[in-house]
Amino acid sequence: MPETTPAAPEDPEVLAEFTARVRAGEQIEAGEWVPEEYRFEALRLINMHANSEIMGALPEREWIPRAPGLARKMALTAKVQDEVGHGMLLYRVAETLGRSRDEMIAELVAGRARFHNVFHYPAETWADVAIIQVFVDGAAMQTQGALRSCSYAPYARVLKRICYEEDFHIQLGLDVWRALAEGTPAQRAMLQDALCRWWTPIMHFFGMLDRVSPHTEKMLAWRIKVKSNEELRQQFLRKFVPIILEYGLDVPDPNLRWAEDEQRYVYTEPDWEELKRVGRNGGPKSAERLALRQRFHAQHAWVREAMSRWRARADGAVA
Repeated sequence: MPETTPAAPEDPEVLAEFTARVRAGEQIEAGEWVPEEYRFEALRLINMHANSEIMGALPEREWIPRAPGLARKMALTAKVQDEVGHGMLLYRVAETLGRSRDEMIAELVAGRARFHNVFHYPAETWADVAIIQVFVDGAAMQTQGALRSCSYAPYARVLKRICYEEDFHIQLGLDVWRALAEGTPAQRAMLQDALCRWWTPIMHFFGMLDRVSPHTEKMLAWRIKVKSNEELRQQFLRKFVPIILEYGLDVPDPNLRWAEDEQRYVYTEPDWEELKRVGRNGGPKSAERLALRQRFHAQHAWVREAMSRWRARADGAVA
Protein backbone atom coordinates (compact mmCIF):
# COMPACT_ATOMS: atom_id res chain seq x y z
CA MET A 1 0.00 0.00 0.00
CA PRO A 2 1.38 3.46 -0.85
CA GLU A 3 2.48 5.74 1.94
CA THR A 4 -0.18 8.15 3.13
CA THR A 5 0.14 11.64 4.49
CA PRO A 6 -0.28 11.74 8.28
CA ALA A 7 -3.81 12.79 9.20
CA ALA A 8 -4.10 16.46 10.00
CA PRO A 9 -6.36 17.62 12.82
CA GLU A 10 -9.91 18.11 11.65
CA ASP A 11 -9.97 21.74 12.66
CA PRO A 12 -12.52 24.03 10.99
CA GLU A 13 -10.05 25.62 8.57
CA VAL A 14 -8.68 22.31 7.30
CA LEU A 15 -12.15 20.84 6.94
CA ALA A 16 -13.48 23.96 5.20
CA GLU A 17 -10.64 23.89 2.67
CA PHE A 18 -11.26 20.22 1.90
CA THR A 19 -15.00 20.78 1.59
CA ALA A 20 -14.49 23.73 -0.75
CA ARG A 21 -12.26 21.63 -3.00
CA VAL A 22 -14.83 18.82 -3.21
CA ARG A 23 -17.73 21.19 -3.86
CA ALA A 24 -15.72 22.95 -6.57
CA GLY A 25 -15.49 19.62 -8.41
CA GLU A 26 -11.88 18.77 -7.55
CA GLN A 27 -10.89 15.15 -7.07
CA ILE A 28 -8.93 13.81 -4.13
CA GLU A 29 -5.88 11.65 -4.77
CA ALA A 30 -4.62 8.70 -2.74
CA GLY A 31 -2.42 9.82 0.13
CA GLU A 32 -4.06 13.23 0.55
CA TRP A 33 -5.63 14.11 3.86
CA VAL A 34 -9.35 13.39 4.07
CA PRO A 35 -11.81 13.78 6.96
CA GLU A 36 -12.50 10.56 8.80
CA GLU A 37 -16.17 10.69 7.83
CA TYR A 38 -15.18 10.91 4.17
CA ARG A 39 -12.73 8.01 4.57
CA PHE A 40 -15.39 5.89 6.28
CA GLU A 41 -18.07 6.47 3.63
CA ALA A 42 -15.72 6.09 0.65
CA LEU A 43 -14.17 2.93 2.06
CA ARG A 44 -17.57 1.50 2.92
CA LEU A 45 -18.76 2.01 -0.67
CA ILE A 46 -15.62 0.75 -2.44
CA ASN A 47 -15.17 -2.24 -0.14
CA MET A 48 -18.77 -3.35 -0.72
CA HIS A 49 -18.34 -2.83 -4.46
CA ALA A 50 -15.23 -5.05 -4.43
CA ASN A 51 -17.03 -7.73 -2.40
CA SER A 52 -19.95 -7.61 -4.82
CA GLU A 53 -17.75 -8.17 -7.87
CA ILE A 54 -16.24 -11.25 -6.22
CA MET A 55 -19.54 -12.70 -5.02
CA GLY A 56 -21.31 -11.57 -8.18
CA ALA A 57 -19.26 -14.02 -10.21
CA LEU A 58 -20.87 -16.97 -8.42
CA PRO A 59 -24.44 -17.00 -9.84
CA GLU A 60 -23.14 -17.03 -13.43
CA ARG A 61 -20.28 -19.39 -12.58
CA GLU A 62 -22.94 -21.98 -11.76
CA TRP A 63 -24.11 -21.85 -15.38
CA ILE A 64 -20.77 -22.24 -17.17
CA PRO A 65 -21.03 -26.07 -17.40
CA ARG A 66 -24.71 -25.83 -18.44
CA ALA A 67 -24.55 -22.96 -20.92
CA PRO A 68 -26.04 -23.93 -24.30
CA GLY A 69 -23.13 -24.42 -26.68
CA LEU A 70 -19.41 -23.77 -26.66
CA ALA A 71 -19.66 -20.10 -27.66
CA ARG A 72 -21.99 -19.35 -24.73
CA LYS A 73 -19.71 -21.23 -22.33
CA MET A 74 -16.63 -19.32 -23.49
CA ALA A 75 -18.41 -15.96 -23.29
CA LEU A 76 -19.73 -16.68 -19.81
CA THR A 77 -16.31 -17.86 -18.63
CA ALA A 78 -14.72 -14.64 -19.88
CA LYS A 79 -17.38 -12.55 -18.13
CA VAL A 80 -16.85 -14.34 -14.81
CA GLN A 81 -13.11 -13.71 -15.14
CA ASP A 82 -13.80 -10.03 -15.77
CA GLU A 83 -15.91 -9.75 -12.61
CA VAL A 84 -13.20 -11.28 -10.42
CA GLY A 85 -10.66 -8.95 -12.00
CA HIS A 86 -12.89 -5.97 -11.19
CA GLY A 87 -12.95 -7.10 -7.57
CA MET A 88 -9.16 -7.17 -7.39
CA LEU A 89 -8.89 -3.68 -8.90
CA LEU A 90 -11.40 -2.33 -6.40
CA TYR A 91 -9.69 -3.92 -3.40
CA ARG A 92 -6.53 -2.16 -4.55
CA VAL A 93 -8.39 1.17 -4.54
CA ALA A 94 -9.84 0.43 -1.10
CA GLU A 95 -6.31 -0.22 0.18
CA THR A 96 -5.43 3.41 -0.53
CA LEU A 97 -7.99 4.35 2.14
CA GLY A 98 -6.33 2.30 4.84
CA ARG A 99 -7.48 -1.33 4.77
CA SER A 100 -5.47 -4.27 3.47
CA ARG A 101 -6.81 -6.59 0.80
CA ASP A 102 -6.18 -9.61 3.04
CA GLU A 103 -8.24 -8.05 5.81
CA MET A 104 -11.16 -7.24 3.51
CA ILE A 105 -11.21 -10.68 1.88
CA ALA A 106 -10.95 -12.42 5.25
CA GLU A 107 -13.92 -10.40 6.48
CA LEU A 108 -15.92 -11.33 3.38
CA VAL A 109 -15.10 -15.02 3.66
CA ALA A 110 -16.03 -15.03 7.34
CA GLY A 111 -19.48 -13.64 6.49
CA ARG A 112 -18.93 -10.36 8.35
CA ALA A 113 -18.92 -8.14 5.26
CA ARG A 114 -21.74 -7.07 2.99
CA PHE A 115 -22.13 -7.52 -0.73
CA HIS A 116 -24.89 -6.42 -3.08
CA ASN A 117 -28.36 -7.80 -2.47
CA VAL A 118 -28.79 -9.24 -5.98
CA PHE A 119 -26.04 -11.80 -5.44
CA HIS A 120 -27.88 -13.44 -2.56
CA TYR A 121 -30.53 -14.87 -4.92
CA PRO A 122 -30.58 -18.11 -6.96
CA ALA A 123 -30.03 -18.32 -10.71
CA GLU A 124 -32.55 -21.06 -11.39
CA THR A 125 -32.61 -21.19 -15.19
CA TRP A 126 -30.60 -20.11 -18.21
CA ALA A 127 -32.96 -17.13 -18.49
CA ASP A 128 -31.62 -15.89 -15.15
CA VAL A 129 -28.27 -15.38 -16.84
CA ALA A 130 -29.93 -13.06 -19.37
CA ILE A 131 -31.62 -11.11 -16.56
CA ILE A 132 -28.34 -10.77 -14.64
CA GLN A 133 -26.39 -9.61 -17.69
CA VAL A 134 -29.00 -7.16 -18.97
CA PHE A 135 -30.79 -5.85 -15.90
CA VAL A 136 -28.45 -6.45 -12.96
CA ASP A 137 -25.41 -5.33 -14.93
CA GLY A 138 -27.57 -2.56 -16.39
CA ALA A 139 -28.46 -1.38 -12.89
CA ALA A 140 -24.78 -1.51 -11.97
CA MET A 141 -23.90 0.60 -15.00
CA GLN A 142 -26.27 3.36 -13.88
CA THR A 143 -24.52 3.50 -10.51
CA GLN A 144 -20.96 3.01 -11.69
CA GLY A 145 -21.33 5.28 -14.69
CA ALA A 146 -22.31 8.15 -12.40
CA LEU A 147 -19.45 7.36 -10.02
CA ARG A 148 -16.89 8.01 -12.75
CA SER A 149 -17.18 11.66 -11.72
CA CYS A 150 -17.00 11.03 -7.97
CA SER A 151 -14.59 13.01 -5.81
CA TYR A 152 -12.18 10.14 -5.02
CA ALA A 153 -9.89 10.05 -8.04
CA PRO A 154 -8.53 6.46 -7.78
CA TYR A 155 -12.09 5.10 -7.70
CA ALA A 156 -13.21 7.31 -10.58
CA ARG A 157 -10.26 6.18 -12.71
CA VAL A 158 -10.71 2.45 -12.17
CA LEU A 159 -14.42 2.75 -12.93
CA LYS A 160 -13.65 3.91 -16.46
CA ARG A 161 -12.16 0.51 -17.24
CA ILE A 162 -14.81 -1.40 -15.30
CA CYS A 163 -17.68 0.41 -17.04
CA TYR A 164 -16.17 -0.28 -20.44
CA GLU A 165 -16.21 -4.00 -19.70
CA GLU A 166 -19.64 -3.91 -18.03
CA ASP A 167 -21.13 -2.30 -21.12
CA PHE A 168 -19.80 -5.22 -23.15
CA HIS A 169 -21.39 -7.61 -20.62
CA ILE A 170 -24.78 -5.96 -21.18
CA GLN A 171 -24.42 -6.43 -24.94
CA LEU A 172 -23.61 -10.08 -24.31
CA GLY A 173 -26.73 -10.37 -22.17
CA LEU A 174 -28.91 -8.69 -24.79
CA ASP A 175 -27.88 -11.39 -27.24
CA VAL A 176 -29.11 -14.08 -24.83
CA TRP A 177 -32.24 -12.01 -24.05
CA ARG A 178 -33.15 -11.70 -27.72
CA ALA A 179 -32.59 -15.40 -28.37
CA LEU A 180 -35.02 -16.32 -25.60
CA ALA A 181 -37.53 -13.54 -26.25
CA GLU A 182 -37.73 -14.48 -29.93
CA GLY A 183 -37.64 -18.20 -29.21
CA THR A 184 -40.26 -20.82 -28.43
CA PRO A 185 -43.22 -20.18 -26.13
CA ALA A 186 -41.41 -22.20 -23.45
CA GLN A 187 -38.32 -20.00 -23.77
CA ARG A 188 -40.39 -16.80 -23.54
CA ALA A 189 -42.20 -18.18 -20.50
CA MET A 190 -38.86 -19.00 -18.89
CA LEU A 191 -37.64 -15.46 -19.55
CA GLN A 192 -40.81 -13.91 -18.14
CA ASP A 193 -40.56 -16.07 -15.02
CA ALA A 194 -36.94 -15.03 -14.46
CA LEU A 195 -37.82 -11.37 -14.94
CA CYS A 196 -40.63 -11.64 -12.37
CA ARG A 197 -38.38 -13.31 -9.80
CA TRP A 198 -35.60 -10.75 -10.22
CA TRP A 199 -37.73 -7.60 -10.36
CA THR A 200 -37.81 -6.88 -6.61
CA PRO A 201 -34.08 -7.54 -6.08
CA ILE A 202 -33.33 -5.20 -9.00
CA MET A 203 -35.54 -2.46 -7.58
CA HIS A 204 -33.75 -2.97 -4.25
CA PHE A 205 -30.37 -2.71 -5.99
CA PHE A 206 -30.24 1.07 -5.80
CA GLY A 207 -30.77 1.14 -2.05
CA MET A 208 -33.29 2.54 0.35
CA LEU A 209 -35.41 5.57 -0.42
CA ASP A 210 -33.29 8.70 -0.05
CA ARG A 211 -35.39 9.99 2.83
CA VAL A 212 -34.59 6.95 4.99
CA SER A 213 -31.06 6.06 3.90
CA PRO A 214 -28.56 7.01 6.64
CA HIS A 215 -25.69 7.37 4.17
CA THR A 216 -27.04 9.06 1.05
CA GLU A 217 -26.95 12.65 2.31
CA LYS A 218 -23.36 12.39 3.55
CA MET A 219 -22.12 10.70 0.38
CA LEU A 220 -23.79 13.27 -1.85
CA ALA A 221 -22.37 16.12 0.24
CA TRP A 222 -18.85 14.73 -0.19
CA ARG A 223 -19.48 13.84 -3.86
CA ILE A 224 -18.56 10.26 -3.09
CA LYS A 225 -21.88 9.65 -4.81
CA VAL A 226 -23.08 12.14 -7.38
CA LYS A 227 -26.67 10.92 -7.81
CA SER A 228 -29.21 9.86 -5.21
CA ASN A 229 -30.64 6.35 -4.95
CA GLU A 230 -33.94 7.44 -6.48
CA GLU A 231 -32.28 9.33 -9.33
CA LEU A 232 -30.41 6.15 -10.25
CA ARG A 233 -33.53 3.99 -9.95
CA GLN A 234 -35.45 6.34 -12.25
CA GLN A 235 -32.55 6.44 -14.70
CA PHE A 236 -32.57 2.63 -14.81
CA LEU A 237 -36.33 2.44 -15.38
CA ARG A 238 -36.19 4.94 -18.24
CA LYS A 239 -33.52 2.92 -20.00
CA PHE A 240 -34.63 -0.66 -19.37
CA VAL A 241 -38.43 -0.71 -19.15
CA PRO A 242 -38.58 -0.03 -22.95
CA ILE A 243 -36.48 -3.19 -23.54
CA ILE A 244 -39.10 -5.28 -21.73
CA LEU A 245 -41.96 -3.72 -23.66
CA GLU A 246 -40.18 -3.92 -27.01
CA TYR A 247 -40.20 -7.72 -26.81
CA GLY A 248 -43.79 -7.96 -25.62
CA LEU A 249 -42.98 -9.14 -22.11
CA ASP A 250 -44.85 -8.00 -19.02
CA VAL A 251 -43.29 -5.57 -16.56
CA PRO A 252 -43.61 -7.42 -13.23
CA ASP A 253 -45.05 -4.37 -11.46
CA PRO A 254 -48.69 -3.87 -12.57
CA ASN A 255 -48.68 -0.39 -11.00
CA LEU A 256 -45.66 0.85 -12.94
CA ARG A 257 -46.55 3.86 -15.06
CA TRP A 258 -44.91 6.94 -16.53
CA ALA A 259 -46.11 10.13 -14.83
CA GLU A 260 -45.79 12.73 -17.58
CA ASP A 261 -46.38 15.69 -15.27
CA GLU A 262 -43.58 14.55 -12.95
CA GLN A 263 -41.32 13.12 -15.68
CA ARG A 264 -40.75 9.99 -13.62
CA TYR A 265 -41.92 6.42 -13.21
CA VAL A 266 -44.37 5.65 -10.43
CA TYR A 267 -43.86 2.14 -9.08
CA THR A 268 -44.92 -0.16 -6.28
CA GLU A 269 -42.58 0.45 -3.38
CA PRO A 270 -40.74 -2.80 -2.62
CA ASP A 271 -40.45 -4.37 0.81
CA TRP A 272 -37.45 -2.61 2.34
CA GLU A 273 -37.34 -5.09 5.23
CA GLU A 274 -36.43 -7.79 2.72
CA LEU A 275 -33.53 -5.65 1.52
CA LYS A 276 -32.28 -5.22 5.08
CA ARG A 277 -32.58 -8.95 5.79
CA VAL A 278 -30.82 -9.97 2.58
CA GLY A 279 -28.10 -7.36 3.12
CA ARG A 280 -27.29 -9.00 6.46
CA ASN A 281 -26.50 -12.23 4.57
CA GLY A 282 -30.04 -13.51 5.06
CA GLY A 283 -30.88 -14.16 1.42
CA PRO A 284 -31.96 -17.50 -0.06
CA LYS A 285 -28.47 -18.31 -1.37
CA SER A 286 -26.30 -16.35 1.09
CA ALA A 287 -25.16 -19.29 3.21
CA GLU A 288 -24.47 -21.55 0.23
CA ARG A 289 -22.45 -18.95 -1.67
CA LEU A 290 -20.44 -17.94 1.39
CA ALA A 291 -19.74 -21.63 2.12
CA LEU A 292 -18.45 -22.07 -1.43
CA ARG A 293 -16.21 -19.02 -1.10
CA GLN A 294 -14.93 -20.30 2.26
CA ARG A 295 -14.18 -23.75 0.85
CA PHE A 296 -12.12 -22.45 -2.04
CA HIS A 297 -10.40 -19.85 0.14
CA ALA A 298 -9.19 -22.64 2.43
CA GLN A 299 -8.36 -24.94 -0.48
CA HIS A 300 -6.04 -22.37 -2.05
CA ALA A 301 -4.34 -21.25 1.16
CA TRP A 302 -1.12 -22.90 -0.04
CA VAL A 303 -0.96 -20.47 -3.00
CA ARG A 304 -1.16 -17.46 -0.69
CA GLU A 305 1.47 -18.97 1.61
CA ALA A 306 3.82 -19.66 -1.30
CA MET A 307 3.41 -16.12 -2.62
CA SER A 308 4.01 -14.70 0.84
CA ARG A 309 7.27 -16.67 1.19
CA TRP A 310 8.39 -15.63 -2.29
CA ARG A 311 7.66 -11.99 -1.46
CA ALA A 312 9.57 -12.23 1.81
CA ARG A 313 12.62 -13.70 0.02
CA ALA A 314 12.44 -11.06 -2.71
CA ASP A 315 12.26 -8.28 -0.13
CA GLY A 316 15.23 -9.78 1.70
CA ALA A 317 17.28 -9.95 -1.51
CA VAL A 318 16.55 -6.31 -2.29
CA ALA A 319 17.49 -5.25 1.23
